[in-house]
Formats: sequence, structure tokens, C-alpha cells
Amino acid sequence: MRSISITRRTTETDIALTLHLDGTGVGRIDTGVGFLDHMLTLFARHGRFDLSVTCRGDTQVDDHHSVEDVGIALGAALAQALGDKRGIRRYGSMLLPMDEALVLCAVDLSGRACLRVSAQFPSEKIGTFDTELVEEFFGAVVRSAGMTLHIRALDGANSHHIAEAMFKAFGRALAQAVAIDERLGDEIPSTKGVLV
Repeated sequence: MRSISITRRTTETDIALTLHLDGTGVGRIDTGVGFLDHMLTLFARHGRFDLSVTCRGDTQVDDHHSVEDVGIALGAALAQALGDKRGIRRYGSMLLPMDEALVLCAVDLSGRACLRVSAQFPSEKIGTFDTELVEEFFGAVVRSAGMTLHIRALDGANSHHIAEAMFKAFGRALAQAVAIDERLGDEIPSTKGVLV
């Protein structure tokens, strides 16, 4: 059972997060940032992860600290739940349409943090949510998990649709990467013999 519960407490946020990689897609999300709650619920559903997150953050300042720290916590949980990554597929990718938006997402659970995002949001905000925080979230996940993540918005005219396609595609690509490959047995999927 690849499941982990972690807490992260700083002067800016107090986070409790539980991640179950082999779940059914249940998201119980309360970050204090409504749009992030929506995106993480979609991520969990499309990745078939069970994800529970509560965050109490300094949203009276803005949403930045909560979004970034939830990303850090999610990345840390992912790294811990995978351990030394024996038997996983390692790679995953998804080309996902969301109405007029089209997003390509590719994941490598390489142990090396690298993020490449190419996305133009037509608006600076989705409701009260700053669209620049989408990349901030993914950057936090990548650094904390030690993964390579490429996301490209190939089309899109609606900021909500573009962001939604990004999170759904990330969930589906990550689900492929963390899946157990029966052909590998107990093998680490690297010619180096280690993924760090």
C-alpha cells in the first residue's frame, strides 16, 4: 500500500496531507484557496489518487504561500510514497483536451527536479486566483518530489480551461508514471540502478 501522511508547519501555513497512490480518485481538499481546491480535486480524480489536504495559510496576505506550500507538501508525499521507486513505470504522458484548450504533459520520476512550462493565460486572474500561481504550484511539486515535468498548452482561449487541462493532464500522466510495471519486478527503472 503506497500511502503516506505528512504535515508541514511554517509561520505562513499549517498543512496536513495524505496521499494514496493506488486509490479511487477521492479528493478531500480544503486549502483555503477555492480554485486550488478545484484543481486538486480534478488532479486526484483523473490520477485515481486518494488525496486529502487541509491548509490554514496567510491568505489575508495573498494565496502565494498556501499554493506553494501545498505543492511542496504534495511533492514530499509523492517522493516518500514511492520510496526507491522499484517496479514503477517511471514515465508518463498525456495529451488532454478541455474544450478549446489542449495541453501536453510529460512526467519522468527521475529524481532530478526540472520544470518546463509553456502556457499563455489570457487573463491574469481566474476569479480571485492569480494565474501565475499555476506554475508556482508545479514548481514546488517538482522541486520537492525530484521529478521532471513538462507542460505545454498547445491551444486555449479560456484561462480556467487551460489550468484545468494542466491539472487533469498532470494527474493522468503521473498515474502512468507511478504505476507498477509487473515486467520490472523489484527492479529500479534506470540503467544507473538508482533514481535520485
